[in-house]
Amino acid sequence: MQRAKELAFGLLSCTGRLTVTGMLIAVGKQFVDWTAAYQLFMGTRIDITKIFEVSSQVCLENLEADQMLIAHMDDTIIRKVGRTIAGTAWRRDPLGPAFHTNFIWAQRFIQLSLSLHDKGMNCQSRAIPVDFHHSPSVQKPSKNATEEELLEYKKAKKEQNLSKQGLERIKLFRERLDAQGVKERELLLSVDGGYTNETILKGLPDRVTLIGRIRKDTHLNYLPETEKTKGRNRIYGEQVPSPEQIRQSDDIPWVEVKAFAAGKCHTFNVKIIRSLKWRVAGGDHLLQLVVIRPLGYRLKKGGRMLYRKPAYLICTDNDLSIDNLLQAYIWRWEIEVNFREEKTTNGCGDAQVRNEVSAAKLPAFVVAMHAFLHLADHILTKKNANLTLPKAKWEEVKPNQRASTNNLLNLFRGHYWYGKLGKSFSGFVTNQHQTQNAHNPLAECMSAVFYMRK
Repeated sequence: MQRAKELAFGLLSCTGRLTVTGMLIAVGKQFVDWTAAYQLFMGTRIDITKIFEVSSQVCLENLEADQMLIAHMDDTIIRKVGRTIAGTAWRRDPLGPAFHTNFIWAQRFIQLSLSLHDKGMNCQSRAIPVDFHHSPSVQKPSKNATEEELLEYKKAKKEQNLSKQGLERIKLFRERLDAQGVKERELLLSVDGGYTNETILKGLPDRVTLIGRIRKDTHLNYLPETEKTKGRNRIYGEQVPSPEQIRQSDDIPWVEVKAFAAGKCHTFNVKIIRSLKWRVAGGDHLLQLVVIRPLGYRLKKGGRMLYRKPAYLICTDNDLSIDNLLQAYIWRWEIEVNFREEKTTNGCGDAQVRNEVSAAKLPAFVVAMHAFLHLADHILTKKNANLTLPKAKWEEVKPNQRASTNNLLNLFRGHYWYGKLGKSFSGFVTNQHQTQNAHNPLAECMSAVFYMRK
């Protein structure tokens, strides 16, 4: 436990590349044997699931009993270089151009994040990671493989595809919530189009409502108007026009709905059709379809009006209000922000480990520390604690603005190192100006160190 704590402090205070040795150097362990730090993530020495259980438990403690439980799920890839690292393969680059598919050598992970928001729905939210699972593809056998090996590969490929692994994480997370005392509360889960499919919808556990994105040409059906007097009753009625046709049609009116996004409340225009069935993938779920008109925006004042793409959503709860449905899905963008900050700021994937267990556990440990950092900020902000690091002179101060991960890391390092140096953190800016002179450059050096991580 002490060794894991030291690595956590080293992870959050390191200003260089976030490898295991970088974490050790950040806590002054560069002159002792480093073997134990690497072996910490091998075998069963550390249970990452238990760490994420703490993350979800603290989230539940900071949510009121009448607040909705909203989670988001998505997968991400982490670039790697070594060809012998466990779980690596050639994967499509999501940042590649739309006109050409690029491939990169990477690992793949599935993340679940729980939304931590204020009371009420039209407000700011942050997604706290509560699960980060390594989900590699099945390794393809060599060209000289036997027929039995090829059949085994095809069977394993079907059983371990991304949708089935995602469904397993959903079930495990629902069981964890039940064990943590929220068995009666419904869980809203927002996903993108990659997880809005037959595998997820037909295997969805009880007390989980799915909000997912669908294609613009998806075929949905109304419920049958009348029941037969003889034979088996019909399950599907007439086919609904495609979501794109509904968007272009004038028969269904647009409804205005307010939702919080990008720092303020916006008015969205939506069309809603309830009591639908999806013959191909919906199973027994009674669905509602939501068509969202694209928002207009200008890149600069006086510039021409640009539009984002429209969105088409389905929800497995036919009675869920459109306000809650739309806001829950818009908050899903927070998991994309998590991916970016975990990889670029927290160094998820920087560690150079090739052991099969370590390659899965070490990135998850980094993500868990990212979750703890934001949970600590939420708890202290809720207590109105004045522990923020003063902003640089050129930074704009906005009311009720949430601190970024960079700011939180600077704040952590400032308190951690300032305390180690035997200084007080109060009046930091004032003391810097009072003590700074040609013969005492210590103040500006300390300031540079605290604001180094950008």
